[in-house]
Amino acid sequence: MSQSPVRSTGWSGAVRIGERAARALVAELARRNDPSAALLVGATPDAPVLTAAIDALLPGDTLTVVPAGTTTAAALREHIATLGSWVADRVSVVDTLAEADAVEVVIAAEALTGTDVEARATVDDLTKHLTEGGVLSVTTPAGPGRTAGAAAELDRQGALHGVGTDLVLRNQPPVRVHRLRFTPVAASVAARLAPAYRPSSVPLTRDMHIDSNGVAAAGIALGLAALARVVRPSSKLWLVPALAAGPVAAFFRDPERDVPEDPSAVVAAADGRVLSVQRLHDERFGAGEWLRVAVFLSVLDVHVNRSPVAGKVVDHFVADGGFANAMKPEAEHNVAAYTVLETGHGPVVVAQRTGLIARRIVHRAPVGALLARGERFGLIRFGSRTDVYLPADAADPLVGPGDKVVGGSSVIARWR
Repeated sequence: MSQSPVRSTGWSGAVRIGERAARALVAELARRNDPSAALLVGATPDAPVLTAAIDALLPGDTLTVVPAGTTTAAALREHIATLGSWVADRVSVVDTLAEADAVEVVIAAEALTGTDVEARATVDDLTKHLTEGGVLSVTTPAGPGRTAGAAAELDRQGALHGVGTDLVLRNQPPVRVHRLRFTPVAASVAARLAPAYRPSSVPLTRDMHIDSNGVAAAGIALGLAALARVVRPSSKLWLVPALAAGPVAAFFRDPERDVPEDPSAVVAAADGRVLSVQRLHDERFGAGEWLRVAVFLSVLDVHVNRSPVAGKVVDHFVADGGFANAMKPEAEHNVAAYTVLETGHGPVVVAQRTGLIARRIVHRAPVGALLARGERFGLIRFGSRTDVYLPADAADPLVGPGDKVVGGSSVIARWR
């Protein structure tokens, strides 16, 4: 019988990793376009995470699987063999973790539910099998009291080494997926990645999703409607929040986008209309001259923000300020969140600015994360503005004031 370092007993029995959580766990493998090697620890033949990992494989990829403690290596090999020669040629099964080689991506197929000491020991064991710059994907049940300390330990590890986290509510129980990187990685690797899968939105159709913020906001509106109906059953007041739920959810729509493959393209960070294209100096980002493309987002535009270039997040900070109308020059001094990316062409900065109505910026790309061009990294609630700063001597603008742009698709500049 094989020995897995990952415990699977949770708050109410075994923690099942469903299809949505499984996709989040294997997202780092799925986004790699170069031939990659991955290690899946604690798998069973019927585990959705094993299916997701196999589905993510490209022709040059390899996957090594360590069975869970309740599964034999022979049973896993038999299952792999039934999937055909294409899979069998790329997937190998070892009896224990000690037999596995170092790889770029390590995935824990079972949730960590023990104590903080046990979780730390598990992470240490798995980390030994990562190559330089590799990523470890682990998960734990979300919510208070569902682990004996493992969740707190992974939160701590995430604060130190996290390059991404996803809360998957559509799982029983809900789980949080952590992606951890313990050694440096070159920013150039981002250019070879596809945008990562994010479970932070609910699919409505194949091409349209609603961000989790919209689901929560619509839920609050419907809750208020139900409360008003109970408190004042003879009044029509409940119709106000009930009718508002739809438009509120629509504001947080998150459509799929076709990202240009041209490596010299710089894409829009958000949907909206170009306010200005100008050269300026900003000492916060360096002594050189910058090319800034400012885009205004009305309340009718999609407010999910995307990375304009492929790069590594090397800094993120929030500047205090006011809440002026985002279309006016005073918006220059509004509250704003700045994400600094390291790229092969120099630093690139994305500013998420609040507006007259917008008071909340959501940022989902921690320092150290690699962002592919066009990858989602946050959003701004309601009308706002998004600015992209490029090294002025390295890029030429392709848009002008008044142009309409689409986040992740429209090319706003091109590297020289």
